[in-house]
Amino acid sequence: MNVCLTAHNSKKVLLENFCIAYKGILKKHHLVATFMTGQHIEKASGLSVDKFLPGEMGGGKQLQNEIINNDIDMVIFFHGQEPSDYDPTNDFAEINRLCDVYNIPLATNIATAESLILCLDRGDLEWRG
Repeated sequence: MNVCLTAHNSKKVLLENFCIAYKGILKKHHLVATFMTGQHIEKASGLSVDKFLPGEMGGGKQLQNEIINNDIDMVIFFHGQEPSDYDPTNDFAEINRLCDVYNIPLATNIATAESLILCLDRGDLEWRG
């Protein structure tokens, strides 16, 4: 399965810890992320991550295109609420909308991410493949 992992700056440590905790599951899948998030995940967990451009340089748009082309099976996007996390080029609302339109499971918080990752491990998302 193709899993996108991304997070705003204030949530990167949370995503790193999530990837460390679920490394055994995540290493069985193809992981993609925006550039900086991908670097953080690789450094923290040792997982291999294919990286899009940085969010401010079009990484969010690349993710949107991957969703539209049905090349993403699940998105975990921990977004921040702080003013420093606001980035109009990384349009969370559009990614959220596209996941709804194209029926892509999306987690935006740790509780939902843990539920989805366990479903992924059990094979409950094989209908995406």
